[in-house]
Formats: sequence, structure tokens, C-alpha cells
Amino acid sequence: MKRMAGLSALALIISSTSGCGWLWGQDGYFRDRGSDYLDASQTAPMQMPPDLAAAKRLDPLLPIPRNVADDTAKGEYVVPRPLPLSAVADFSDFSLQKSGGSSSILAQRAPAEVWPIAHQYFEDNGFRIAEDRPQTGEFNTSWQRIDELSATMAKRLTAGGASADSETRVRVRIEPGVQRNTSEIYVVSVDRPAGSTANTDFPARTTNLALDSTLTDDLLASMSRSAAKGGSISLLAARDYDTPNRVALSVDGSGNPVLNLGADLDRAWSSVGRALDQGEWRVEDINRSLGLYYINLAEKAQKPENEPGFFGRLFGSKPAKEEIEARAERYQVRLSKVGDNVQVTVEKNITTVAPADVARRILGVIQDNLG
Repeated sequence: MKRMAGLSALALIISSTSGCGWLWGQDGYFRDRGSDYLDASQTAPMQMPPDLAAAKRLDPLLPIPRNVADDTAKGEYVVPRPLPLSAVADFSDFSLQKSGGSSSILAQRAPAEVWPIAHQYFEDNGFRIAEDRPQTGEFNTSWQRIDELSATMAKRLTAGGASADSETRVRVRIEPGVQRNTSEIYVVSVDRPAGSTANTDFPARTTNLALDSTLTDDLLASMSRSAAKGGSISLLAARDYDTPNRVALSVDGSGNPVLNLGADLDRAWSSVGRALDQGEWRVEDINRSLGLYYINLAEKAQKPENEPGFFGRLFGSKPAKEEIEARAERYQVRLSKVGDNVQVTVEKNITTVAPADVARRILGVIQDNLG
């Protein structure tokens, strides 16, 4: 130990003296060699012995460029700053997908966030919203002639095949995507002769391919522009999208707490997921086909305010996997379709229900966050 201390002191003294150019100077042992390649020069190519003339010729693996080794490059070389990017990666939260001739929009956002954006697009272009059904993710416009819409929209629809002698009505349907916090947006239109009173129903699939494609493409472009500008959304409007029309906390026949939601399964899945994300626990996994959210009460939600600060990351230590497993309190939140409603229950595992006090606490937080 004393020897190490002595060597450390000697090194400190040597480094602090003025005569240490032999260590760190331009000609020192630890000098910067980053510009040595500027002084490199080409030599004659390697020659093979005469008796090996039939062998494969040798080509230089790392040839020196001719404009590097010259007499004008002296001193240290300054690395130039990189040129600015000329283009930004073509990525957006919204993309077009096609299937069977029809088009739809895939959004990397929850349906509750997409709903007000799509709603605003049609209102800004002169469409009158006739029916709003947030619980089913649909809204319909009124019957309107082309000349009743905005000039830009009228021009686009005319180019898409819409007739000035007809009336058009549009239905927009927003469904939860296959992956969590994604959405799929479908646009379907119907038309009828102007002045007609016939109540034409919306088809199950797109029939006006040109017109619906025009609307879908323009909606996609509008959403992409909004995302690029960092456009905000109304949180109140977003909550209206998937909030069930009835929420009641009760008990089943065995006395276990049950949360009853007046919504279809898709809307309930979206709203419960949003409510769980606002809780003080971590959602570790989901299984959409089984209607299950897997939560861990012992771990905080993955939010910026729950992440350690600079000094916490610097001096703290990330808990080991064994430590996380030892303190884990895992439960399953299950959604089940019962008639016209959805029941939300809490289980310890597939064969055991959660303790009543734990289930009531979890369901109570979900209920509060749905309002």
C-alpha cells in the first residue's frame, strides 16, 4: 500500500512540473497521434518473388488517397463540422394502409387522442356532424351538396368523382388497433341525388372507392401536418371518446368487487387502459385477446416524474431483477363481456381472485379515472 502511495505521489509531482514535455508535448510519448496520417507517404508496391509470379496478385487493402500525402498539409488537422441534414426521416404517427382495394389510416396514438383530431378536420372543411357516438367510435355527417363544403374540399371531392348534382354523407369509424395505444380510422361515404329524401344506409365496405380514397388521403395529410406542427388536442374531448355511459362499482354473487361499464368491449378496453395508466402502479403487460391487463402494485408507473434525477442516476443503483421479483405484487385486471355491458374484475392469477380490499382499491382508482 505504501509503495502504491509513493508511486502515485511521484506521478503527481512529475505531471505538475514544467519539464514534462517528454510525456505530453508534441514530441512526447503520449502525444496526440490523430494527425499522423497526414505525414504518411506511398511506397513502392510489394513485389512478389519471381518464382511466385503465377500466384494471385496483391492489391493494397488500404490505399492512401493521393490528396492526403502532400507538402501543403502541415500541423494539426481540424476536423470540419458535419453538414446539416438535408432531409428529415420520413416518419409520422399516421400512415396509410390498404386492404382489398379500400384504404384506412393507422395512427400510433390511442383512439381517444385521434377522435378530436378527426372530428375537427371534418368540421373545418364544412361538414356538419349529425351523429356523435363516442362510445362506439363513430360519427356521421349530414347529407350535403358539394357546394356546401369548403372550396378546397369541394375541389378535392369533385376530382375524386363526386357529382355536383348529388348529396354526400360520410361516416368515420375509429377502432383500437392491434397494438396498444394505436388506432385504425375508416372513412365510408354514401351519396344520393340532390333533393332526394331516401335514407341510404352506409355499406359494410367501401363502395365509392375514389371518393373514400380522396377523403382518407386528405385526412391523413391533415393529421400528419398537425403532428409535425406539434398540434395539441383537447383532453376533455379525448376523455369523452371512450368514457362509458354508465360506471357502477358493485359485488357479484360471491361478494367479489366488480366494476360494470356501459360500453362495448373495444371502448371499455381503451378506457380501462387509459385509467390504469394514470394509476400509481406499473402496467407490465397486456393480452388483448383474453382481455387482460397485468399490473404490479409494487412498482411505480413509467412516467417522467417517477424516473430518477441526475444525481439519482449518478449515485443511485438500479434495483436488481431478483429484488424486483422479491417485492412484486402482481394482479390481473380482466374485462369480460356480459350482455350489453363489460365487467371488470381483479384476479391474483387465473384460478384465484384478488383479496377484496385490493380489488376494491384497484377498481376504485379505475372508476375515478374514467370520470
